[in-house]
Amino acid sequence: MNGTTVRLVLNRLGVAVLTLLAVSLVIFTITNLLPGDAAQQLLGQDSTPELLAALRIKFGLDQPPYLRYLHWLFGLLTGSLGNAMANGLPVAELIGRRLPNSLMLAAATTAVSVPLALTIGILSAMYRGSLFDRIVNVATVWTVSVPEFLIATVAVLIFAVKLRWLSALSRTDDIATLGQFLKAYAMPVMTLCCAVSAQMARMTRAAVIDQLNLSYIEMARLKGVRPIRMVLTHALPNAIGPIVNAVALSLAYLIGGVIIVESIFNYPGIASLMVDSVAMRDIPVVQACAILCCAGYLVLLTLADVCAILANPRLRK
Repeated sequence: MNGTTVRLVLNRLGVAVLTLLAVSLVIFTITNLLPGDAAQQLLGQDSTPELLAALRIKFGLDQPPYLRYLHWLFGLLTGSLGNAMANGLPVAELIGRRLPNSLMLAAATTAVSVPLALTIGILSAMYRGSLFDRIVNVATVWTVSVPEFLIATVAVLIFAVKLRWLSALSRTDDIATLGQFLKAYAMPVMTLCCAVSAQMARMTRAAVIDQLNLSYIEMARLKGVRPIRMVLTHALPNAIGPIVNAVALSLAYLIGGVIIVESIFNYPGIASLMVDSVAMRDIPVVQACAILCCAGYLVLLTLADVCAILANPRLRK
């Protein structure tokens, strides 16, 4: 990489760090604006003013907001996330129990959705205007328009209630065989793949078609190059940048969809932990889960920007 490329990449990384800092301030502000008092929620309606004041002092709720934010931010930078209000366990321990499950769900969804979406998008671009292309366009638009909770509900009604092939709840604590793994992850992965694959396929199709409309592809076509070789050898390498960007953006969207899917299927991941913590007003856990999800989103977007810079020389100017 030359100096200009390195400078652009470092600029993107710096922007990501500043964005994450701004996001941390937004997360802290929003979580402290949640209705209800965390100390009151823990003690219940029968608490005394003395116990309530003591608990607020214990969790630092009596301090000014700016001091609590600085203390929380310093804890993030040093890896000390504090203790949960509900059970007193370290927040890092609670997240450590759930994070592998969320990563496994994201990995399974990526392993299925990325090859499927790329194959559909490339074939649709190769045979644009055909019946297959029209069917793909209608199907992808319809799938993108349908929210995840509706897809998950329909999947439960069909595969769990009607056909009784799968369980409505995704349990991961007793998986010992490949069959049990497929049964546990089939419906969550299918639900997430519907939205992610459809958007990714549309963006891949657009990127490949942009290359197929250029003059060097027309020259290859006049020389008698076979269509599949023309796409895989000539068009696809030049479309890698936009395709990688499409994949990263689609997988970043996956972070938001995981919250709905984990809640519906009772999947023991980070998103369901955050939803349960919001109900209990467990602010430290909510803040840690939210900043973790936002950090993952920013990492994917930054990778997309870096890959686009490395793949497209015009973006370096």
